[in-house]
Amino acid sequence: GAAAEARFISSAKGKGLFATKNIRKGETVFVERPVVSSQFLWNALYNYRACDHCLRALETAEENAQRLLGKSSLVLPHPEQCSIRKDLHQQCPRCQVTYCSAECRQAALEQYHQVLCLGPSRDDPTHPLNKLQEAWRNMHYPPETSSIMLMARMVATVKQAKDKEWWIKAFSQFCSKTANEEEEIVHKLLGDKFKGQLELLRLLFTEALYDERLSRWFTPEGFRSLFALVGTNGQGIGTSSLSQWVHACDALDLPMLQREELDAFIDQLYKDIEKESGEFLNCEGSGLYVLQSCCNHSCIPNAETSFPDNNFLLHLTALEDIEAGEEICISYLDCCQRERSRHSRNKILRENYLFTCSCPKCLAQADDADVTSDEEEEGEGETDDAELEDEMTDV
Repeated sequence: GAAAEARFISSAKGKGLFATKNIRKGETVFVERPVVSSQFLWNALYNYRACDHCLRALETAEENAQRLLGKSSLVLPHPEQCSIRKDLHQQCPRCQVTYCSAECRQAALEQYHQVLCLGPSRDDPTHPLNKLQEAWRNMHYPPETSSIMLMARMVATVKQAKDKEWWIKAFSQFCSKTANEEEEIVHKLLGDKFKGQLELLRLLFTEALYDERLSRWFTPEGFRSLFALVGTNGQGIGTSSLSQWVHACDALDLPMLQREELDAFIDQLYKDIEKESGEFLNCEGSGLYVLQSCCNHSCIPNAETSFPDNNFLLHLTALEDIEAGEEICISYLDCCQRERSRHSRNKILRENYLFTCSCPKCLAQADDADVTSDEEEEGEGETDDAELEDEMTDV
């Protein structure tokens, strides 16, 4: 059976995820596919080519490295370690979006793509869906933390479903917030002009997708809650054929000299890419995961999420031994943020997730002065929108 289950803790904390048996450090607690997911719009626009359904990177590792370096002459050693199978890629015959396989094309078509397929209007800027995406891109610049298309896929899924109630129920189990909390989250996603922008998005969303049975989602309150649901529960997804290739190379059994050469080559490659493309290495998107969204935060987490399959399948892995009955927690903060003072950590958590942390580390530091150190003050500027979503997208 499953190694973990969701349980209701309290009305203040909502749900949590608990181990149903002893789990050893390093073990996979579960692998989960999202109810719905979508690549970020700027990420797609900048040619980070990913499967339109599962976000699997579509470039070979070499093409990936060439693009990130801006250098088409780069040759990667050990090309046989690249896992990309171009012979399996397929396109939607009507609108030409690309999938990594026939299975993904079929899955997308069955779940939401019939409603969202642009057909020959793919490049028509006046098409309602294109107007919606353009408006979103103009409000939500990189680093991206969410996508209006995640919400569009939710609507399309319900529209296409035979059992609409089942899906509406599936979406309603994601933690929803009170109106003033929703307001804060939406504000965070859209910035200062959020009321006007939200209304514009709602009108475009309605024009593109309105459905009688989902009329509540299109009202100002319903649309705001949908937005807040995606803002609080969306889990970042990152995929990369280059990192897949690197992992495969790391596992090769090589003579020492060759091993040292290969490691030096890879280290240099990443340094050069960072100069050229900065931190934007992955195909990135976000998804809604039923079990993962039940995981509460701790500043000393006993589990972490990753995407080792180079697609949207989320792996939750134990960082420590976890006993049956113990709560499984992940960190909503990245490593650098976790090292900061309790005050700084909670400032980020309050702004982005609307709670104050009371994990053992925070309780132990409760008597520390509530001021951030000087070095921390300088770093304060770095943590804005990027934190909105769990930044655990590194693969």
